Amino acid sequence: MKMKHILTVFVLVSLPTTILAVDGMRDGMWEITSKMEMPGMPMEMPPTTVKHCYTKEEVKDQKNVINKDKDCTVTDFKKSGNKVSWKMRCTGKNAGTFSGETVFSGDSYESVMNMQSDAGKGKSMTMKVIGKRVGNCP
Repeated sequence: MKMKHILTVFVLVSLPTTILAVDGMRDGMWEITSKMEMPGMPMEMPPTTVKHCYTKEEVKDQKNVINKDKDCTVTDFKKSGNKVSWKMRCTGKNAGTFSGETVFSGDSYESVMNMQSDAGKGKSMTMKVIGKRVGNCP
């Protein structure tokens, strides 16, 4: 799997997992900054920032937010206070194992996610994410 494709898949699969609903979390417009780390890369990848409008429906059911890919199955999900942790297994062309932990603080959160790809000799990646609610959805 090409590096660009691996990065795209990781961002697309992991983005929804960073905004898991916990007590007190609100729907709205969120700004999400992600920083990818991959061992063996010749250069550091720059952070990316996106905005996403999360509806009440999206933040209501945590497992549905995690599992947006039909080829992925959540294998472990734990919630304790303001912390959520999860594991997910994906098959098909994006085969790999994902795990992560998110800590919420009001209208912000910090998350660390790990991916171990089944392709390309088990390439691993870590993504650090900071999210903050920036207002209501348009």
